[in-house]
Amino acid sequence: MIAVDVGGTFTDVVALRDGRIETAKVSTDYTDVAAPVLEGAALLGVGDAPVFNHASTHGLNAVITRNLPKIGFLATEGHRDILDMGRVWRPAEAILDPGWRRSFGDASRPLVPRYLRRGIRERVTADGGVLFDLDEDQARAELEVLRRCGVVGVAICLINAYVDNTHEERLRELVREVLGDVPCSISSEVSPLAKEYTRASTTVVDALMKIIYSDYAATLEKGLTDLGFAGRLHFADCAATLVPAHRAMEQPFRIVFSGPAAGTVASAHFGSLIGETDLLCADVGGTSCDISVVTAGEPFVNTTFELEHDLVVNALANDVTAIGAGGGSVVSIGRNGEVQVGPHSAGSTPGPACYDRGGTAPTTTDTCLMIGLIDPGGFAGGRLTLRPELAQQAFEGLDCELTLAQRVRHAHEMAVHTIAEGVVNVAIKNGVDPRDYSLIAYGAAGPMLLPAAMDEVHCKQVIVPPNPGLFSALGLLSTDQVFTLNRSAYMILGPEVAPRIDELFAEMEQQVRERLESGATVRLERSFDGHLMGQSWDTPIVPVPDGTIDADAVATMIASFHTTYEERSRNRFDMVPVEGVTFRVRALIETPKVDYPELPVRAAGEDLAPARTATLRFLTDTDQQAPVYRRTDLRAGDELDGPAVIDEGLSTTHVGADQHLTVGRHGELVITRSAR
Repeated sequence: MIAVDVGGTFTDVVALRDGRIETAKVSTDYTDVAAPVLEGAALLGVGDAPVFNHASTHGLNAVITRNLPKIGFLATEGHRDILDMGRVWRPAEAILDPGWRRSFGDASRPLVPRYLRRGIRERVTADGGVLFDLDEDQARAELEVLRRCGVVGVAICLINAYVDNTHEERLRELVREVLGDVPCSISSEVSPLAKEYTRASTTVVDALMKIIYSDYAATLEKGLTDLGFAGRLHFADCAATLVPAHRAMEQPFRIVFSGPAAGTVASAHFGSLIGETDLLCADVGGTSCDISVVTAGEPFVNTTFELEHDLVVNALANDVTAIGAGGGSVVSIGRNGEVQVGPHSAGSTPGPACYDRGGTAPTTTDTCLMIGLIDPGGFAGGRLTLRPELAQQAFEGLDCELTLAQRVRHAHEMAVHTIAEGVVNVAIKNGVDPRDYSLIAYGAAGPMLLPAAMDEVHCKQVIVPPNPGLFSALGLLSTDQVFTLNRSAYMILGPEVAPRIDELFAEMEQQVRERLESGATVRLERSFDGHLMGQSWDTPIVPVPDGTIDADAVATMIASFHTTYEERSRNRFDMVPVEGVTFRVRALIETPKVDYPELPVRAAGEDLAPARTATLRFLTDTDQQAPVYRRTDLRAGDELDGPAVIDEGLSTTHVGADQHLTVGRHGELVITRSAR
């Protein structure tokens, strides 16, 4: 089995072959994203692989950079500005800022400019009645405007179409008549849920992704075929569950945020093997740090996620928070002379100054190289030789009065503090106490920076899993194939609505079975999103019992809601009626998962010897002499005190001077505070 995670700086490829984990790391190419994927697949030999699992930030990066195709947006007349308005929410830091502007609004960088958003005369009421019929002549005239503007796709979101989609389906036929065979997404198929704005934004993202991923998927499939691959290609969705490629291309909005979610699944799977089910997960890569929470072995899953503030997509997604802190985060000087790190990243091109690719600004990678944590000749598995003198020149070029030692030390401290602050904020947001959780460190830069954040986070310990530099890609070999259907239907839960709920689930389960491969062993899971009567926000993913939904089943649903609500908010209001909003069926097909072999113990009389000794500078007022161990030389049960460095080619682990390391039975590095 082969899996690939396309990141902002590197493309990580892993293969599980005969119980062995093989890895490759290739620089991401923004001009041809498929090229490094195919290069990595060729390096590991994809010809005999039965499956190829793929996660990517390709679509996400296109949205962030606004490198987007020109599409049109059709809405009910009077509602074309819904995309510009969003939910009218401001981020906390902008509440008192009169100059703040929405990132995707017409005042800044709209996904669809206003002249390409057209109003269509029609109106369906909330109960499914037709207030105004679709004006087909007016619709054709608006489509003719879009044709003259040269759009290459269309997104359609009409008021209350999730109740009755007749007008949307007819409008799609008119799109075909006027514009030809262009990609067209309608909200009643993409996201047949209540709340117009999130349905509209999801539909627009889906239309954009159909155009972006169609060429990419075709290039990828052809390239893999040329390499001899004849297995099944899967794309990971936003919850890092797998979707067959042809199904993923039907609704590609589900795969726009797949990369960061895979690391959370990898953490949950590995945590279950080592008996650590409460985890703070931090993936520190080249561009960002992606933070998430696993409680009782399960990732925290939301029913929506944001690509940017208030740019919402309706899809089940692992709750991942990204901050601008990675190996490529640029070190700069603020207006008061202080050292700042991030959020801007040097990426892979030009990259950190020490890459010698034209970058002149120092980064966190340059910082760690100056300290002595990184072996300049063995970076990225030896594929890249770093130049410390260029890193020093970059630091010396900063416009400030600090000494070189102060610049490097402050840059390291700021990088660690930024990550620690992000982890604590995510823990608080999810209502967990970091003292009860282990911090699992992965990503190429995670093991190098996160142990130093342990005291700021106040976690139990830091765990570095095997192959941390490609751990998110391993998450794609730790998950199942999943298909999900959702339907919105507002109803106060009580015995009288049981037949309607039963009919709803029966219809969705039948549709799911029709879409799955015949003969597949499937486990169906039911859930619903609801709220206390009068609330405007929903509590998601409340369990629903199997079998016929009768009065007793509805009573169970109400009790489950109050229990789930209490788990999430620490409050319970049994006296308040519960209103169901969205009902959901998930079909799970279990797939083979990566197994982490147990590490042998050290033979009697065999000592652990360092490969070399590194001089760590700038961390304190005096240099530290730290033994450097190869991770492949470690055995289960080995223990050592810091300062120490563990080198494994694609990642480096730094054990601080006041820390203790123990090697676990699956090769995990467990770092705790030293008892001395």
